[in-house]
Amino acid sequence: MSNRETYTPWTQEYRAETRAAQGDGWRCPTTGAVPPPVSMGATFARDDQYRSPAGLAYLRDQGTPGYEQLEGVVAGLEGGSDALVFASGMAAATAVFQVLPAGARVVVPQTMYFGLTKWLLEFGPQRGLEVVRVPMNDLDAVSEAVNAAPTALLWAESPANPTWLVTDLAACADIAHRAGALFGVDNTVPTPVHTKPFELGADLIMHSGTKYLNGHNDVVAGLLVAAPQPTDAHQALWERLRLHRRLTGPILGPWETYLLMRGIRTLYPRMRQISATAMTLAQHFDEHPLVSRVAYPGLPGDPGHEVASRQMTGGYSGMLSLHVAGEWQRSLRAAEHCELFIRATSLGGVESLIEHRYTFEGPDSTSPKDMLRLSIGLEDPADLVADLEQALERAAKDVL
Repeated sequence: MSNRETYTPWTQEYRAETRAAQGDGWRCPTTGAVPPPVSMGATFARDDQYRSPAGLAYLRDQGTPGYEQLEGVVAGLEGGSDALVFASGMAAATAVFQVLPAGARVVVPQTMYFGLTKWLLEFGPQRGLEVVRVPMNDLDAVSEAVNAAPTALLWAESPANPTWLVTDLAACADIAHRAGALFGVDNTVPTPVHTKPFELGADLIMHSGTKYLNGHNDVVAGLLVAAPQPTDAHQALWERLRLHRRLTGPILGPWETYLLMRGIRTLYPRMRQISATAMTLAQHFDEHPLVSRVAYPGLPGDPGHEVASRQMTGGYSGMLSLHVAGEWQRSLRAAEHCELFIRATSLGGVESLIEHRYTFEGPDSTSPKDMLRLSIGLEDPADLVADLEQALERAAKDVL
C-alpha cells in the first residue's frame, strides 16, 4: 500500500510551498492526528506469525516511522526520486565519498564547508580517495581537473561557505557528465526555495538539515536526495548509500526527525523573509565606509551575481559576509561589540548569527581574516542594520 493510500487524503499533486506547509498531507492512520505522532521505539514487535505490522524491525535498519514522511517531503521539494535522512550534514556528505570505489578520484571545491574539506584531507587519502581541489568559479580549471584522469565524482556547493562564491551548476553538470562522472551538489544554503539543482543537471543533492530546513537551531541532521530518473549506475550507488546508513548507524532519532519535519513546514515563508532581509543588509553596507566589501550574490557588483541570477529564483538566501575595512582585528572587535547578532557558529536559524570564521577555524583556516560571516534571521531589518552600525563604529574607534 502506498504512503498516499495510507496517510493522506490528497488526490492530486500540489505546489512545493503547499507540500512543505502540510507535510504532504500526512495524518496518523489510526487517529487522524495532525501531524503524525512521534514513535519512540528503537525495536518493533512481530506478531505470532513473526510478521512485522509496519515492515519495521529495528531503528538502525529502517529508521523511525517519521522517516518515511520526512524523506518523501524533502525528495518532493527537490524534485527527486528518493531521500535518505542522516544524523548530521557531515554524516550525509561523507557517506557519498565513503561508498565510492577504492581508488576513486574526486574533484571538489577549494572553497566549501570547512568540516567537509578537513574530512576529505584527513581521511580521504586513507580511504584511497584521490582528492583534487579546484576553484569552482573557473570552469576551465574544473574541466581540466575532471578530464585529467578518470573521475568518479564532481562536488559543488553554491553559494559556497563562507565566501559565497557562486558555481555555475549547469556548466559543471555538463563537464561531469561528458567525463562520465557523478555530479553532487550541496544545496544547504539556497534550499529548494531558491535553487533546484536537479533541473540544472545534478545527480545527487546533499543538505545539512541542521540549517535552513530545520530553521530553529535545535536539531542536527542531514539528507541526501536521489535524482528524479537515476541511471542504473547511480541507482546502484544509491542502494550502497542506503546499506551504508543501515550498517554504520548514522541514524537520526525520532524526536529530532519530528522537529526537522516541523521546521520544514515553515521553510518557504522563512526563506523569503530571510532572503529579503539579507538583501536589505547587503545593499545598506555595500560601499559603506567601514566595510571594504560585502560578499553577497544578490548584489549586482558581486562576481557571482550573473550566474546566481540564472540559477537562483525568488532570492539569494540569507548568508552574506562583511569584509571590515582597516586592520583585520577590527572585524573581530566588531563581532565582539554586537548585541543583537549572536556570536555563534552554524547558520539558517530564526536568530541572526555573526562569526569570525578565521578565529573559529583556527590557524589552518583559509577564511579571510577581515571577514565576518552573517546568518540572517527573522528580526526586523532596521534593528540588524543598527546593531552592525554601532558595532563597526565602536570597532573603528578601538585602539588595536
